[in-house]
Amino acid sequence: MMNVAQICNVIHGLKPVLLMVLVQATFAGVNVLYKLAASDGMHLPILVTYRFLFATAFICPIALFVERKKRPKLTWMILLQAFGCGLFGGSLAQNLYVKALSLTSATFAAATTNLIPAITFVLAVCFGMERLGWMTYPGTAKIIGTAIGVGGAMLLTFYKGPDLHMWKTNVNLLNGQHHASNIQHSSNRVMGSLLAMGSCFSYSIWLILQTNMVKKYPCPYSVTALTSAMGGVQALVYGLSTERHWGDWKLGWNVRLLTVAYTGVLGSGLMFTLITWCVQMRGPLFVSAFNPLMLVLVAIAGSLVLNESLHLGSVLGAILIIFGLYAVLWGKCEEGKKVAQLRPLKESNIENGEGVLDGESMRSSLEMVADSDSKHSSARSGNTEPRHIEVVVTPTI
Repeated sequence: MMNVAQICNVIHGLKPVLLMVLVQATFAGVNVLYKLAASDGMHLPILVTYRFLFATAFICPIALFVERKKRPKLTWMILLQAFGCGLFGGSLAQNLYVKALSLTSATFAAATTNLIPAITFVLAVCFGMERLGWMTYPGTAKIIGTAIGVGGAMLLTFYKGPDLHMWKTNVNLLNGQHHASNIQHSSNRVMGSLLAMGSCFSYSIWLILQTNMVKKYPCPYSVTALTSAMGGVQALVYGLSTERHWGDWKLGWNVRLLTVAYTGVLGSGLMFTLITWCVQMRGPLFVSAFNPLMLVLVAIAGSLVLNESLHLGSVLGAILIIFGLYAVLWGKCEEGKKVAQLRPLKESNIENGEGVLDGESMRSSLEMVADSDSKHSSARSGNTEPRHIEVVVTPTI
């Protein structure tokens, strides 16, 4: 039987997975509320601006209080990275996404976000944050899983099939506006697709930038606060330049206030912090691999409360997406196990001052540790004989 310590270790190992499931469930709610606010006539740049202003007002006091004693010095490079995170992960990505959402449907817009794992994987390989690993099982699993996830998203997007009447709630929060939305969806599908793909590229760049930022500024709350503040300023400038009628900026006790409060406090303030934690623990590919899960949740929510039809293609695509997600997670888990096995050996070599592996295996071990654990190490030979190898590892501060 498992003891308490083993149970705690299992729960701790599952923490990033559980956090990302919570993030995607919250983002599914953001998609539904975005669609409701857009159908209510709320201007999209105003919606994005209020989202980040609410997020900044929520997370800044928390960051100032919680991380007041351990926050590093704020440098110009950190501010520049925060500006980039606010742009690519905030104002630009969200403005592109909500415009695509208004031109299509909640399920369709969510489907395009499944390009994010593939884009992030390519960018992470290009910047040396992930190993391609063609010749290893974990690397092959990540590549195949990403391809399956994208294939499932494409199947869901381009193949409808017969309607599946799995449940009937008779709930339509869009009321009489659903028909107009369908007309707009059919006539602007191409433009909506292009905008959604642009949002995916922007989001992937944000994950890469955030990974570099948290290494130099390992404070999740402060990183989220800086990102939200920068995104809020950028969105405000864009919103004021495009929406100059002050009556459109007023919020009442309606779905508009609910949308900006939910998306700001939960969707940006809290969820961005959880994403930052997971990026620190598992890297950008792990975080992006969970985006397909949002598509499944949005498809279910859309059929329940927005009267969007659930098709056979949606179900088949969702199944492929789940299999692809599992393959990517398995590959990341196996890489983590190899790194954990190599760490005690590396530490033992440092303490003893001598190598216990031959030159070829030592070289491959160091490469695996460097690629998977993102720590800089260097090895140099003490003399010409391969049995006596001195290993010097430079710690990362």
